[in-house]
Amino acid sequence: MSEDPIANRSVLITGANRGIGQALVEEALRRGASRVYAGTRRPLDHPDERVTTLSLDVTDDVQIELAAKSVDSLDVLINNAGLLQYDDLGDRAILERHLAVNLFGTHATTQAFLPQLTRSRGAVVNVLSAAALASVPVSPAYSISKAAAFSLTQSLRALLSPSGVRVYAVLAGPVDTEMSRDLDVPKATPESVARAIFDGVAAGDEEIFPDPLSAALEPGWTTGSVKALERQNAALLATSH
Repeated sequence: MSEDPIANRSVLITGANRGIGQALVEEALRRGASRVYAGTRRPLDHPDERVTTLSLDVTDDVQIELAAKSVDSLDVLINNAGLLQYDDLGDRAILERHLAVNLFGTHATTQAFLPQLTRSRGAVVNVLSAAALASVPVSPAYSISKAAAFSLTQSLRALLSPSGVRVYAVLAGPVDTEMSRDLDVPKATPESVARAIFDGVAAGDEEIFPDPLSAALEPGWTTGSVKALERQNAALLATSH
């Protein structure tokens, strides 16, 4: 991919109607994307002719399949759609809902668009959370689902590397969106996070820490023990064939 991963490229963003997703759409357009596919559960109108809206509920296999069939080529897939509810793990159904969106939705969407991404030698960007690294006990179901999605991201990174598809994890802290409006902590703006995500992809940062809180985790990450273990585990693929 070019130095700017978005200029003159096609990008698909799930959960594109609000929050980080909406900011990602605008930032992709600002950076000169040739086509932005905005995946939403509800109808979305956008004045820029480069934006194509897709009906895309990431828990609906039929919608995912239809969306994938309607996109001929794709350079960047951003799995941004997410669910956050506050809970105490007393209701298994809440945990299952989080896993359905944050884990299985990310997996299903990636698999559906993998042929296009393989042809373009493109990128998958999974918008996760710092809660994937350290659980936030006021939202444990969310934290569990994001930790699982981080493991999925690491696995996809190793499995897709031979085909030239790069996989990025966005480990964001609190962001000022409707999803986190009840969380009384300092929050980054969606616009600043969107800029940092694309900057991170351009820099080739496999883990992207896009805000002040998460940025505190970044120093030493690429040379740290967790990253070393990921690389060591990924090497097992070469010896298993």
